[in-house]
Amino acid sequence: MKILVALKRVADPANHNKVKIPATGEKIDTAGLEWQINPFDLYALETALRLTEDGKAPKTRLGEVVAVTLGPAETETNLRSALATGADRAIRVDTTDDALDGRLVAAALQKLVEEEKPDLVLMGKQVVDGENNYVGQALAELLDWPMATFAATIKEEAGGLLVGREVDGGVCTLRVKFPAVVTVDLRIVSPDSVRSSKTAEGFKYPYEEVRFAPLPAIMQAKKKPLAVKKLADLVGGATLSSKYVKFEAPPARKAGVKVKDVAELVQKLATEAKAI
Repeated sequence: MKILVALKRVADPANHNKVKIPATGEKIDTAGLEWQINPFDLYALETALRLTEDGKAPKTRLGEVVAVTLGPAETETNLRSALATGADRAIRVDTTDDALDGRLVAAALQKLVEEEKPDLVLMGKQVVDGENNYVGQALAELLDWPMATFAATIKEEAGGLLVGREVDGGVCTLRVKFPAVVTVDLRIVSPDSVRSSKTAEGFKYPYEEVRFAPLPAIMQAKKKPLAVKKLADLVGGATLSSKYVKFEAPPARKAGVKVKDVAELVQKLATEAKAI
């Protein structure tokens, strides 16, 4: 099986207190922020590795995993990290964050998929910087491929996958045929959530998280192939279809007010808080 995994770098959510917005409001000041791979995309990478191995022998790759990201040269650090954990190759589409929106990302990934011809495209269910999940669905539409979103479990079958999707009130199970697009949820890294055709029934991974790369693998990753492509070569002259007009911080929270009785509370909720 050949799997293409889309990765996006995001600012570490733990650094939210370092976010600054200049007085002009034209952009967010990212100086001092630490960058990492979107957590849900890391879950997608772990899923790809589990689908291309026998769980009892994870050092042997029984398929090909290609990691892809769109961004400037410094994002190659993130790709090398993906290579260290087990991906075979990496592709960086050279661009800047300001030059991208969801439509352009989906269009670029479409061209890469047409070139690489993977059996499966995996990505996280959403990105934590914008809390949106547009790209996966847009890519499936552009490719005209079957899709499963919010995957909590995946089992490889002949010619496709059995996917358990997170839905309100439980899990919806469906089958998708290859080639397909799947976006994964948090539970996908549970010990028995992903099973390749090479992994024995009943096997459980000894961890409930994304695997870490040992030092030898980190050194080996420096020698793995990492190709660079230009965004314009993939999307032609397409430009942004959406843009941010202005950024502003939320207003400071006002001090609380004590009320003398329930009647006054209800009155304030209705007239001031507009909650009724």
